[in-house]
Amino acid sequence: MNEYQFYKYLLIIFLILAAAAFVAIFFVTVPYGRYNRPGWGRIIQERWGWLLMESPSFLVFLVFFLLGPNNKGLPAVLFFVLWEVHYIQRSLVYPFLIRGRERGVPISVIAMAFLFTSINPYLNSRWLFKFSPSYPLSWLTDPRFLAGAALFLAGFVINIHSDHVLRSLRAPGESDYKIPWGGLFRYVSCANYFGEIIEWVGWALATWSLPGLGFAVWTMANLVPRARSHHLWYRRTFSDYPKNRKALIPFLV
Repeated sequence: MNEYQFYKYLLIIFLILAAAAFVAIFFVTVPYGRYNRPGWGRIIQERWGWLLMESPSFLVFLVFFLLGPNNKGLPAVLFFVLWEVHYIQRSLVYPFLIRGRERGVPISVIAMAFLFTSINPYLNSRWLFKFSPSYPLSWLTDPRFLAGAALFLAGFVINIHSDHVLRSLRAPGESDYKIPWGGLFRYVSCANYFGEIIEWVGWALATWSLPGLGFAVWTMANLVPRARSHHLWYRRTFSDYPKNRKALIPFLV
């Protein structure tokens, strides 16, 4: 079996598992953050858990960008920059901005996330920088790229701002959960998740690729059920929680 055959089989499995995960996470809430519970293995400090879970995304993508024969054109460089900006922030900046008492992450969750964040950048980077036809310079004026890049950047801004809002709810030393206000939290319980979904839908559109679509589906499979869990938790926990606020998509869901 050559690498391209291996790649195709891995991509098919990746897409099938995304659909299965979407269903499973509605019934089994992943045990980290407010849902921590025993039985999932040793607990790792939260900031180091995030670092371990997210670092493969920017490292694997970097390696295959450098090794790929299709890494010279401006479209390839822009794809590289978009991906790396998100994941450097997520793995090297975000964990060290966490406020309050760290609840930790079970080692089993870290292991599953590490596997995903190793496979996903491999599939995306290997497609972009080796197996795809090289993206021509004219791709930068294609409506798919323009719309996708705009969505990606909008989602990134929403995600960063929403994380800031959530951090600002806690003074140094505080660890209690509070009702978030400001930005898109006026309309939804999980504005940060909404931003991340928009990002990777934009990525799928900008790259116009099956690996990009697979990542968007995986993002929704993970975050849509979790957003529902967060929304129900807020409504159970706070009697004054805004009744017109949706879970994930403003005015809709």
